[in-house]
Amino acid sequence: MYRFSDKSLAYQQRLQAFMEEHIYPNEKNYAEQLHNASNRFAPLPLMDELKEKAQAAGLWNLFVPPSHAEFCGHEGFSNFDYAPLAEMMGRVLWSPEVFNCNAPDTGNMEVFMKYGTAEQQERWLKPLLAGEIRSSYAMTEPDVASSDATNIQLRIEKDGNEWVLNGRKWFITNAMYERTKIFIVMGKSDPDNPNRHKQQSQVLVPKNTPGVALVRPLTTLGYDDAPIGHAEIVFDNVRVPLENILLGEGRGFEIAQGRLGPGRIHHCMRLIGAAQRSLELACQRVQRRETFGRKLSQHQSVREDIAKCFSEIEMARLLVLKTASKMDDVGPPAARDMIAASKISVPIMMQKVIDRCMQMHGAGGLTEDYCMAEAFNYARWCRQADGPDQVHQMALGKQLIGIFGGE
Repeated sequence: MYRFSDKSLAYQQRLQAFMEEHIYPNEKNYAEQLHNASNRFAPLPLMDELKEKAQAAGLWNLFVPPSHAEFCGHEGFSNFDYAPLAEMMGRVLWSPEVFNCNAPDTGNMEVFMKYGTAEQQERWLKPLLAGEIRSSYAMTEPDVASSDATNIQLRIEKDGNEWVLNGRKWFITNAMYERTKIFIVMGKSDPDNPNRHKQQSQVLVPKNTPGVALVRPLTTLGYDDAPIGHAEIVFDNVRVPLENILLGEGRGFEIAQGRLGPGRIHHCMRLIGAAQRSLELACQRVQRRETFGRKLSQHQSVREDIAKCFSEIEMARLLVLKTASKMDDVGPPAARDMIAASKISVPIMMQKVIDRCMQMHGAGGLTEDYCMAEAFNYARWCRQADGPDQVHQMALGKQLIGIFGGE
């Protein structure tokens, strides 16, 4: 039986109270501000107001682990203790930003904490931790299968005391957001290196650098995820100083692996919150509607779907907690089997749960009147983000065969 620390339990109570007082009552207000905005990718006044309240309540940068507690105003949370907090935030898809706990900024901040120089941390990490700016992680490309990260083609070439970048990226989250100021860009600096995992580097590119062009915002199942958004970007002879490299030349793949593990689990944590809320709304819905002379809740098929949803959410939650616990005990690299298992299972399981809950809401479940359609979209694109299902299945299968299959 698992038990969260007293600190986590206390923060769960504080976060739940904040959600009930400030987040749920403002869902309609948030949607109206976004709908009426002249620029969908500009900061919303409501978000700034809620951020101030969250900081005042001490609910800020909760994702920071104890190993990097010097960067935040608390002692840090283990992955295990952070899981229920991320789940609560996942109940309203835009709320993680209120607490400075949204992707991709959490992963990027961890990159700066782990791999950044003192100067890079001063210039970029501090304002990110303060919520003053946002950031993007530019890895995926349209012209190659980016599920194999060694395929990426963006060129990073040295010219005097500068790096020169040329290439195209897409589905770059946060890139459309007006407050985004820095891109972490992965590309090939040594394409002829016989070790395919040493060909890549990651460099820091300020968004306003000449040659950086936002081509267009992209959608997922019709959602543009404003104001954060996902963009296609062209880098045309973009020049940055040599000191903008992260960790060192040829270490881009290493950085990517170190960044993506915790981020994958954070998505799973939030997805469980989205599915749990969908189930609760479905239970309320079936008690209020009648068909064929009785409440929906009295139909056998509805009860079966409710039971399946509950069971699958519980299985997913326990898998994520076991994964988080292993990450805390042995570190993300050694917990890659459990991370892969969670990444494979949780998004598709929660997608099915949310789909059933949408069905129980009838046509309304497909609309923006409820949270489920957007949550379904989130679950679906999580099956692509941070590596598609098939890549994780392949890696986990290979690992397990090596452990149990012998020669």
